[in-house]
Amino acid sequence: MNILFFLTPKSEVAYIYEDETLRQALEKMEYHKYAAVPVISRRGKYVGTITEGDMLWGIKNKFSLSLKEAERVTVQAIDRRSDNRPVYADSKMEDLIGKALNQNFVPVVDDQKNFIGIITRKDIIRYFYEKSGDTDR
Repeated sequence: MNILFFLTPKSEVAYIYEDETLRQALEKMEYHKYAAVPVISRRGKYVGTITEGDMLWGIKNKFSLSLKEAERVTVQAIDRRSDNRPVYADSKMEDLIGKALNQNFVPVVDDQKNFIGIITRKDIIRYFYEKSGDTDR
């Protein structure tokens, strides 16, 4: 099945631009109550995924700063432990299984690696659950 049926489009996704400040990123993540969000460039390219932990350890290990000082630190200055690996828009649902084991969402990019949205782990599990025919429980 085409993964685009399950895509949450970019327009509905909370994401952070790589040149936004640490404070902006923290506030956006707090507002949406997310522990991880995609990071994209101003040109729309998928850069990676930043987590609360990445920001916490970045503050601890690289900066000794207050929230006011966090307005001067960009997201790209924070080291990320790992990124959610994206898939291309023409991928199949089966291609997402391995990725969904270790990440809450799978970023989706087009042929030019522009970020177009995400597919959530919840939607992947629901698809395979319904496909198994075991929906009586």
